Amino acid sequence: MRARHFLSAALLLSFAAVPAAAENLQAKLPFSKAVRVGNMLYLSGELGAKPGTMTLVEGGIGPETKQTMENIKATLEANGSDMAHVVKCTVMMADIKEWQAMNAVYKTYFTPGHYPARSAMGTSGLALGARVEIECLATVKE
Repeated sequence: MRARHFLSAALLLSFAAVPAAAENLQAKLPFSKAVRVGNMLYLSGELGAKPGTMTLVEGGIGPETKQTMENIKATLEANGSDMAHVVKCTVMMADIKEWQAMNAVYKTYFTPGHYPARSAMGTSGLALGARVEIECLATVKE
């Protein structure tokens, strides 16, 4: 099955308010935010960067996790899905000791008892000096 890259009109409209310099930085990155194959969405790893920028939110693991999840939510919605359709996430943290603080925010984005499958790991470094990066797989709403 051939992968198709999707960038919905909603996502394009959200870029309209982004300063040109930030938009150009994102356009040069060598990956798609999401790729659809059949009814599956494969999301690239997301950081806690302010939308349309390459600037992380301030405040550490908690605020970064919240912004990361908001970025994931926006990408899902722009591609015909939502948080309830997430089936698997991979969490990468700069410091695995921050797992509990990340988890406290992460779990608020899902219905208790209906969490996606997940892996979590510590890394030796993340892009932009981020504390957390999360990638997800989701089905498209029918």
